[in-house]
Amino acid sequence: MKFIGVDLHKQTISVCACDQSRKILERMSLRCNQPLSITAWFQAQQPFRAVVEATASYEWFVRLIEPFAEKVVLAHPKKLRIIAESTRKSDRLDAQVLAEFLAIDMIPASYRPTPRQRDHRKLVRYRDTVQRRITSLKNRMRWLMAEYNADRPNLFTAPVLQAALTTPMSPADRSVFRCRSEELSFQRQQLAAANHQLREFARSAPIREQEQRELLLTIPGVGFVTAEVILAEIADIGRFTSSKQVVAYAGLAPGQRESAGKGHELHIEKQGSRHLRWILVEAAWRLVRHSHRWQQEYLRLKAKLKAKKAIVAIARRLVGIVTAVLKSGQPYRAAHVCV
Repeated sequence: MKFIGVDLHKQTISVCACDQSRKILERMSLRCNQPLSITAWFQAQQPFRAVVEATASYEWFVRLIEPFAEKVVLAHPKKLRIIAESTRKSDRLDAQVLAEFLAIDMIPASYRPTPRQRDHRKLVRYRDTVQRRITSLKNRMRWLMAEYNADRPNLFTAPVLQAALTTPMSPADRSVFRCRSEELSFQRQQLAAANHQLREFARSAPIREQEQRELLLTIPGVGFVTAEVILAEIADIGRFTSSKQVVAYAGLAPGQRESAGKGHELHIEKQGSRHLRWILVEAAWRLVRHSHRWQQEYLRLKAKLKAKKAIVAIARRLVGIVTAVLKSGQPYRAAHVCV
């Protein structure tokens, strides 16, 4: 059995093959634009296991060599600090370290989403990009109107926005405001299209995914978009053994520092899925605004932790509810609340 480490880049691939005793058998540099050469080389290495870092562009490569491999492992980039922090870093060395770690079964593996899960993530993340662009445009337009004391709470309703174009202002500012107004209209159309695509995607869901979607919608503060982001980012709740792991994946777990036997809680780590972290915090805010019980819990926490830490604590509790609902297959009920 050969163990092959792969250092994948946009144009080149550095590979290193070793045996069980970590003896280097072969090194090779391949071109990404020559798939026939890649498949021929890997086919000649059989039987083998391969490891590649789970970067943004790994999927095409894994699909290419998967038919010939006994197993292809995705390495978690952030957990492979020994490579990132190496003072003798090079593509050849990175591939070698990957191969050696694979040979001794020490690769920190990363989850590989299914094709449908990847498509789901692309849709929700594109929608998030559009929504953030809309928010940015609105903020910039408000800032410009505020310079002329013409900002209004209902600025972005159609009649007020049209009237704003007649506000006395410099020709340059008028031109900028008009361009941003037109872009806002376009981005709103894109958002509507993204929402439509998400709903169409949801209609084609297999039974298990549809059941999970319906379960999430029973949770207070969780609407259609929130449910879609949670489903897309978590992907498979079975890969988490507890809600604490989901909290860590969402980057909502507080850092810890211990000195002289005393522990100190730090800010949240903000690692993992920023999309999941963002949607959970947004859902937590909706929860405390519309539920008296959760509002009281938030106020109790706020008195001790201040507002931002308190809402993050609510978001962590919400993770517990999401995990319980998805794992149990039962709709939300008050017993799921962990306080």
